[in-house]
Amino acid sequence: MTKDKLLQIIEKHGAARWEGKCHDCEEFVDVDAGVSADGNGVEVSGGAVYEIKRDASMEIYLKCNECFKEDKTLRKYQDNEVYSRVVGYLRPVSQWNPGKVEEFKNRKLFGSALNR
Repeated sequence: MTKDKLLQIIEKHGAARWEGKCHDCEEFVDVDAGVSADGNGVEVSGGAVYEIKRDASMEIYLKCNECFKEDKTLRKYQDNEVYSRVVGYLRPVSQWNPGKVEEFKNRKLFGSALNR
């Protein structure tokens, strides 16, 4: 996440906090962000926050300090191609028109017999 984006969040809410699993080691992580002591920047503690654009939404990923020190790049990340039935045949959802994509978001998904 960019410093400008963090500053916008901090200005609006006073501070920011994210909790969840580290993307790399899957350990629990708390990431806090606030105005630095000198008041001229952003201070982040506990790890790193990544904001990734996926389709029309933004997804947040976290890294703990140890994993961030090892590698600052968000790895093990890839887009998945999702296929679903539309108008009688299977098509990648990424190729659907915006109206059908919104309709897809309201669908209930069920696992296949292979996933049981």
